[in-house]
Amino acid sequence: MSAAEPAEPQVLWCPTPESIAASQLGRFAAWVAERRGLDFGSPPDYDAIWRWSVEHLDQFWADVATWTDVLPDVPDDRVLTRRDMPGAEWFPGTTLNYAQQALRYATEEHPALIVADEDTAPVEVSWATLGGQVGAFAATLRRLGVQRGDRVAGYLPNVPEAVVAFLGAASIGAVWSSCAPDFGTRSVLDRFAQIEPVVLVAVDGYRWGGRSYDRRDVVAELRAALPSVRTTIVVPRLRPDEPLDGAEPDAVLRWADAVAEPQEPVFEPLPFDHPLWIVYSSGTTGLPKGIVHGHGGVVLEQRKQIGLHLDVGPGDRLFWYASTAWIMWNIATSALLACATLVVYDGAPTYPAVDAQFALAARTRMTYLGTSPGYLGACEKAGVRPGEDHDLSALRAIGVTGAPLPASTFHWVYDAVAPEVFLGSLSGGTDIATGFIGSSPLLPVTAGELQRPMLGVAAASWDEDGHPVVGELGELVVTAPMPSMPLYFWNDPDGVRYREAYFDPWPGVWRHGDWLEVTERGTCLITGRSDSTLNRGGVRMGTADVYAAVEAIPAVVDCVVLGVEQRDGGYWMPLFVQLAPGAELTAELTAEIKAAIRTNASPRHVPDEITVVPGVPHTRTGKRLEVPLKRLFQGVPPEKALNLGAVDDAAVVEHYVALARERSRTTGP
Repeated sequence: MSAAEPAEPQVLWCPTPESIAASQLGRFAAWVAERRGLDFGSPPDYDAIWRWSVEHLDQFWADVATWTDVLPDVPDDRVLTRRDMPGAEWFPGTTLNYAQQALRYATEEHPALIVADEDTAPVEVSWATLGGQVGAFAATLRRLGVQRGDRVAGYLPNVPEAVVAFLGAASIGAVWSSCAPDFGTRSVLDRFAQIEPVVLVAVDGYRWGGRSYDRRDVVAELRAALPSVRTTIVVPRLRPDEPLDGAEPDAVLRWADAVAEPQEPVFEPLPFDHPLWIVYSSGTTGLPKGIVHGHGGVVLEQRKQIGLHLDVGPGDRLFWYASTAWIMWNIATSALLACATLVVYDGAPTYPAVDAQFALAARTRMTYLGTSPGYLGACEKAGVRPGEDHDLSALRAIGVTGAPLPASTFHWVYDAVAPEVFLGSLSGGTDIATGFIGSSPLLPVTAGELQRPMLGVAAASWDEDGHPVVGELGELVVTAPMPSMPLYFWNDPDGVRYREAYFDPWPGVWRHGDWLEVTERGTCLITGRSDSTLNRGGVRMGTADVYAAVEAIPAVVDCVVLGVEQRDGGYWMPLFVQLAPGAELTAELTAEIKAAIRTNASPRHVPDEITVVPGVPHTRTGKRLEVPLKRLFQGVPPEKALNLGAVDDAAVVEHYVALARERSRTTGP
């Protein structure tokens, strides 16, 4: 049975004419129709709006810029003056500043932030307070000599200090980059050493699942290994009264001192494509690539995604469970662009109970809850009924991303959470800082499916020959530029790595690395990665991080790790190890392997199983056979999953074929 069956999945939610007219997307469609002399129908036909948006990119983005008052009344012929991918040129000659856009709608009617963690009640932060702290932090950066284009790095959990530091850096034209404190020293240095930050904002520790984790040693190691860092600003989470070390003046500052003088921010007017932040690829084939996005592209994309597709605006309270290492932290923070209140939460997703995120929604009167399919699936399996156990009367929408959401979990949401909630499954990427395919308040929600490609996204499914396909699995491609596509990769002056990452095998066409099926009805199914990226709970990590940790253990000769998306929505991550002669996979060695991954890579990417194998198959150029092995364990027949002629040791492959068959027999693919 294919992922698309049954042919007519159950419709679980439908918009009403009244809800369509009241939605931001409905009002935008009516405004565009009048402005352009177009007819999208009544109620407006989403597919007609989408076709216009991708066929007339200049008109569409000019209208988004005007509708949102970001860049009002830019002529159509000054929107997209070069359409090459990569290399598209958007809104040349214009200036803006992300931080200024995020703080421009400051109001006393609604708070800017609601801050919560595992141990304390939610606290509201006003727009005036947020703006004052951003201004103070920006002034501190200027005093420290930070210039436009310098990098400011954050080793921080999802705390308000991260929001302030990011906006403060953006306001002066510095470039932000962040890692979560559960990343080990090596994984952080693989990212930050490339970009040579001049300021490091670092936490002394964090709390997770009721426990405290001291990161002072890691911060000391980072400072020692990053000679570019002139100042470290310490954010105390565990030891607020601990004295600082006796470093040179301005080498180490307290966070409280960095924001001690609240003031109105001074925003640098920046070119549309000025670098905003650096996020990172998974590092599957080496060091993670530093992906650079621009101020203007992110502002417009998020005004479109958050405002039109998520239907979030003033008065809404948006939360997305994310770490600062995941692009969803950046996207959630962008809710400030729409004058929405951002709910900031630092803690474990299921502490003290599996329904913790729904409890947080009730405590904060959340209107939009963003989470992962894995979290909703855990709630479903636990049999909890959040709609009965918590006051979710304010909650009107739920968004999920990071992996496919199975049909059964769609049904659980409408049965156990709320029958009228707008459930949106979204698919996008760190690479573009937005979504390709996602939700539309103009369309019904069907079990197990994503509604449509987003406006301005010329997404399609292509077969291996580069032909569009419907009703069958293909590669997710984008055939026209988007303003939030990367400006470039860091330390890639000739753009070779950028082109290889996305525009191979089809030059000028973005190949994302996801499997996509477009149904005859226009809905979409994403069935997982077509590459080897490990994507657990939306937190992506390359296999290279795991290999670096495991291969440092003398008893391990070789290894291969897989991230296997399963048909029931689960995610299975096995590690296969080839051991040195005489070595055995004892409990002690198993614990050593897991500890190495937890410490040096990420605790979220500790494998589900460790299995001893006689060897690890490679291509004839020496690359591990990750994607073909992954497909084997997804149930693809061996003759279709891999080409034995391209393998260095075909006999070893038979062992994995047997393991895949045994797993399929006992658990299903």
